[in-house]
Amino acid sequence: MKKILFIFFIAMAGMSASAIAQKPELITSDKTGWHKIGETKADFIRDRDEIKVMGANRFAKIKFIVDKESIHITSMEVYYESGDKQDIAIDLPLKAPGESKIIDLDGGERNVKRIVFVYKSISNEKGKKAHVEIWGLKTNM
Repeated sequence: MKKILFIFFIAMAGMSASAIAQKPELITSDKTGWHKIGETKADFIRDRDEIKVMGANRFAKIKFIVDKESIHITSMEVYYESGDKQDIAIDLPLKAPGESKIIDLDGGERNVKRIVFVYKSISNEKGKKAHVEIWGLKTNM
């Protein structure tokens, strides 16, 4: 019985951590230029984070900015309002503080529904977290 309760507790803790990471981000500005889409703390317990995007969510390009700790982003999935999905292989170690290369979105400026990115730690001390921001470029074309 104790084993079943322990497994249930671990499953519930995992679901609540996942729900916290999926907090929707509301973009309010439609001005041309770079806008912060969202941010998360990569705790290196999970290896995947998701940012849901609402509001003025049209972007042509995306980039990552990290500080505090380094991170290795392996891939990204961009889900569009149209139902399309773009898989992007990144395989990019980002030293903190640092910034990724600029990533073009398929089809130019499009409505982004959510962004999922997969990462792994670059040897860091336990308890340390990388602060990751996702930025999007609005071209208003």
